[in-house]
Amino acid sequence: MEVSLQHKHKHQEFICASISRPSSFLSPSSSASSLQSGPLVARFSADSHGPQLRFRHETESPASYTACICLRSAQLFRIGPTESMCVSEESGTDKTSEKSCSRAIAIGFSTEDESKAFHSAFDTWKNEVNGAESGAPLENGSLAVPKSKFDDKIEIASAKMYFHYYGQLLHQQNMLQDYVRTGTYYAAVIENRVDFLGRVVVDVGAGSGILSLFAAQAGAKHVYAVEASEMAEYARRLIAGNPSLGQRITVLKGKVEEVELPEKADILISEPMGTLLVNERMLETYVIARDRFLVHNGKMFPTMGRIHMAPFSDEFLFVEIANKALFWQQQNYYGVDLTPLYGSAFQGYFTQPVVDAFDPRLLVAPAIFHTLDFSCIKEEELYEVDIPLSFIASIGTRVHGLACWFDVLFNGSSVQRWLTTAPGAPTTHWYQLRCVLSQPIYVMAGQEIAGNLRMVAHSSQSYTLYLTMSAKMWGAGAEQGGMIQTSSCKLDLKEPYYRMSQPQAYAWAQDQQPHQMLNSQEMPLESEDVAGSGLTGLSLQNQGHQSN
Repeated sequence: MEVSLQHKHKHQEFICASISRPSSFLSPSSSASSLQSGPLVARFSADSHGPQLRFRHETESPASYTACICLRSAQLFRIGPTESMCVSEESGTDKTSEKSCSRAIAIGFSTEDESKAFHSAFDTWKNEVNGAESGAPLENGSLAVPKSKFDDKIEIASAKMYFHYYGQLLHQQNMLQDYVRTGTYYAAVIENRVDFLGRVVVDVGAGSGILSLFAAQAGAKHVYAVEASEMAEYARRLIAGNPSLGQRITVLKGKVEEVELPEKADILISEPMGTLLVNERMLETYVIARDRFLVHNGKMFPTMGRIHMAPFSDEFLFVEIANKALFWQQQNYYGVDLTPLYGSAFQGYFTQPVVDAFDPRLLVAPAIFHTLDFSCIKEEELYEVDIPLSFIASIGTRVHGLACWFDVLFNGSSVQRWLTTAPGAPTTHWYQLRCVLSQPIYVMAGQEIAGNLRMVAHSSQSYTLYLTMSAKMWGAGAEQGGMIQTSSCKLDLKEPYYRMSQPQAYAWAQDQQPHQMLNSQEMPLESEDVAGSGLTGLSLQNQGHQSN
């Protein structure tokens, strides 16, 4: 290895075992993917044309080269212990060329240590490029790293916690064991083999790589599994353990907003849904992947999502939340009067959306839904989602808030399949979500309930929810309009109240003893657990949700 880092024309060289263009990147007319076999020299250099990575045979002079990559737009990915892939954007050679494809070079080394040293040198040269282009002086030991769109809108602490969470196998297992989720994805892919066969697929936020493996099973030509967390290393191991499929899958560690791909994708597959569909703001990443990687009229799995909403009545839930603040009504807590904070504590508990599985008979009106079409929605449209509400009450009762759930459509060429999180359907790890009003409203059967749900994205990868619900004037004079009751609340979707395994106070049958209820409360709440005698005795069906 030869190094000269301070000279105007600095350079650094490494010996490679081989370099090639991966076969999946070649046109059908290409007869071979190999460019050169070792011994070869990979040379980092910087001259008047900018920083470059050049490859040549060891016997050739430094002035000649087999392949050249500009480091300004290059990225390096490890695809095996001694194999790496370098990808760089490549502009078209004429005015009609579209900058849609990147250049890719597969690099092989003799040992893993040589591969690690090459990666370290690549990072050093990239950081020097970034530092030089920033124009700002750097402190000793610091690196100038350009911010991506993700970094501009998401807090560092939130992103760090997010990627740490999804980098752990126990959380991946939780999602994989959601058999409604995983089974629906598998069926949607396998039933639509025609969409995957011989196609290039990008798995956005690949996690464990399970969806990439599904796509390979369906006959995909090549799958790029993009994952920013440390789970990328586990995905590589899982894919390597399934070699018949893994030979057509490349794991790329990095953010979708930053990685470069050597070719466009025919289809995107992802699981970008969070609580209430939008939590974690991964839908924006999914849309960015569409704009960056997907060919015109390419397919997206899932294709669209719907947020369903309906007013509900649940006296037990309301009392449970209100009673949490009773602690602050103590006037002599070790000699301290806590009551000055009671009002704030009471309101604070109602800022938490409730995540649990509830009986659909608690709904007091048919549901409505709001559609998000992933194939055409703009990223900026997800920054703020405004949904007008209008319902007709089916019974007279107290309305305690708004119940929400979602579903997504896989619009395949052969089969259209829905994944739903609706109450009464098999429970998923998303459950359902309820926004509870601190001041319920009273309605009569046939009375209109109007309002608005506004969801505003924030930098902690979630949303602030602003809910207003009103009972419209009823009876004589109703045609003149107006509201007779209005209740509003502000909730943080980032801080929900996870009620799934909490004791539920629903009434039990007369022949059921309290000790039997205590035993059942030790188990996580499932949708079928809340069926039975019920709170309101409603037989209302959820007419607003279309079963699929």
